[in-house]
Amino acid sequence: MENEATALLAPLGGTPDLITSDAELNWAIAELEKGSGPFAIDAERASGYKYSSRAYLIQIKRTSGGLHLIDPIPFHEPLANGDIGSIESSGLIHPLFAKLNNLLSTDEVILHASSQDLPCLREVGINPLHLFDTELAGRIAGLPRVGLGPLVESLLGIILAKEHSAVDWSIRPLPIAWLTYAALDVELLIELRQAIGAILDEQKKTEWAIEEFAAILSAAPAERRKEPWRRTSGMHKVKKRNVLAIVRSLWTLRDQLARDIDLSPSKLLSDAALMELAMHSPKNKLEMEKLLRPIGARARWFERSSAWLDAIQLATALPESEWPELRAHSDSAPPLKIWREKFPQKYAPLTHARAAIELAAQKLSIPAENLISPETLRRVIWEPPPGSTEHVELAAVAAALIQRGARQWQSKIVAPLLAPALLERVALAPVEAKTGSENEAQAETGL
Repeated sequence: MENEATALLAPLGGTPDLITSDAELNWAIAELEKGSGPFAIDAERASGYKYSSRAYLIQIKRTSGGLHLIDPIPFHEPLANGDIGSIESSGLIHPLFAKLNNLLSTDEVILHASSQDLPCLREVGINPLHLFDTELAGRIAGLPRVGLGPLVESLLGIILAKEHSAVDWSIRPLPIAWLTYAALDVELLIELRQAIGAILDEQKKTEWAIEEFAAILSAAPAERRKEPWRRTSGMHKVKKRNVLAIVRSLWTLRDQLARDIDLSPSKLLSDAALMELAMHSPKNKLEMEKLLRPIGARARWFERSSAWLDAIQLATALPESEWPELRAHSDSAPPLKIWREKFPQKYAPLTHARAAIELAAQKLSIPAENLISPETLRRVIWEPPPGSTEHVELAAVAAALIQRGARQWQSKIVAPLLAPALLERVALAPVEAKTGSENEAQAETGL
């Protein structure tokens, strides 16, 4: 019989006081300097509450260096325009955070799901040189559940309290219960890293993980989408260009207002409400209230009712030449869901490549999407390397994968699978649906 997991309700050394002053931060850095080994770090943001993605709490722990909870807000005031994301480029890094970053650069930094926290950490001047991502490492190791809680429970036999994961971390003062929860996120991160590292060593995947971590640290910041308003939930209902113009106008106004007051755009006006306004174009506040009441209207939506109505009128007055196109212009490959019908010459190699990659992923105990990015696979198949219809050079396929973002270890495994698949002209039969709509959806996309 397996031993039951033990619940950990607070850090073993207790919940530390929140660091809010230069003197306190200077002391914490000195304590961390006394420690040894890697640094466990986490950050809390106010996602869903604030426009910015800035850090509202930073947790750091090091063996023999203590566990520290840092409030970054007193050390980094937002810029005048509210653009938190430009603090790093503006040179407004606090000297003590620069000192902290120098210390962190001397050893490995452990993060869980680093792609979420690295941007906000870099904004305050924390930019690791050596990374270990426990979430990504768990994926590479083929572990079935890679959330922090499940990993700690399965590998260390300890249950972490996770009841405050979605709270508004911008609130001050921060409740002690929240601070305790946050401290637990790094309390066992060093031990978790050691456990997953041992699994990677046993599976001979350590070099894979190292390459992945290096790629994360060297990745360029994500480019802002050219037409971000097109990602508004409910866009599939819009069939007319003039309605798209209204969506764009409302989205742009909402984004600017939200940025100015650092509030989540959905708090000002939900996507559902925005789409209702765009689809029906109310003329006054009364019509607006009547329209939005069935979807659970919020009082905040109407605080700027005149602004929303003005945005609708501005878009309605645009000439047809200024209406957006129904489909965004893109140089990338079309969505996979239409390949089987409209691009059978691409769909055939896609089905063979996916089948081979899925089989290899199962043998290697790694998710197929971590063996190779679906986007990278799609782009290589859509624009394959030059070659005859009878032969494709393996080296050319490997180079094409690297060019489109694959790691060396991924290219080494996937290129020999993809090269012959690129020559296929008859698609594999879709997987037979066994139960429910999930398998039917997979069959539609050739999974």
